[in-house]
Amino acid sequence: MKGKAGLTPCFSYFYSMRVRLYEENVNDKQLQQVVDCLKSGGVIIYPTDTVYAFGADMYNNKAIEKINRLKKLEQGQYAIICHDLSNLSDYTMQLPNQVFKMMKRALPGPYTFILKANAQVPKLFHSKRKTIGIRVPDNTIARAIVQSLGNPMVSSSVLDLDDVVEYTTDPDLIWERYGDDIDMLVDGGYGDNQASTVLDCSGDDIEVIREGKGDLNIL
Repeated sequence: MKGKAGLTPCFSYFYSMRVRLYEENVNDKQLQQVVDCLKSGGVIIYPTDTVYAFGADMYNNKAIEKINRLKKLEQGQYAIICHDLSNLSDYTMQLPNQVFKMMKRALPGPYTFILKANAQVPKLFHSKRKTIGIRVPDNTIARAIVQSLGNPMVSSSVLDLDDVVEYTTDPDLIWERYGDDIDMLVDGGYGDNQASTVLDCSGDDIEVIREGKGDLNIL
C-alpha cells in the first residue's frame, strides 16, 4: 500500500520511494536505492527509450513470477535488458556475423532482437522457450540500472493495447495505477507511447514481428 509522500513498503526491512532520476545526470545514491530494491527481489517500473516497463533481477524467480502475474504472461515471455552486447554469449547461441553487425549498428536503440537462446536460459526461466529477446535501450537510466545491478533485468512493457495511452507515458498515472502492485517506480519523466521494433533473428531470415519506434532501415 502506498504511504505518504509517495512512499511504499518494498520489503519488511526496506522502504522505497518513487525515485526521480534524470537521464542527463543519474544520481548515484538514488540509483543505488533502485539496485537494492532489485537485489532484494523487488519489481520496479522504469523508463526506457520507448514505453515504461516492468523490471526485475533476472536471477530472482519470485520477482519474475510477480511480473508474470501482473502482465498475465507465460514463463519466458519477456525480454532481458542489457547494458551493452558484451555478455550476449551468456544467454544466446553464437550469432551470425550479419546479425551481430546489425545489432551493433542499432543498439543502444528502440529494438528488441529475438535470438536463439543457449542451454542456460530455459534453466533460468523454468520454461521450454528456445529464444530470448534482447534489449539495449537508448536510455541512460535503464542502462545505468543494469550496469549497477551487475546482470540483465527481465523486462516487459507497461504498454497494454486496451489501456488509455497516458498510462504508459505519464509517471503520475503509472503510480496511481500500479503503485500498490510494484515495489518501486523509477520516475524518468514522460515516456514515449510507441513500443520497440521487434526483429526475430532466430531463423534463417530476419522477420519483422512488430514495427515500432525503431526504423527498419537497419535491415
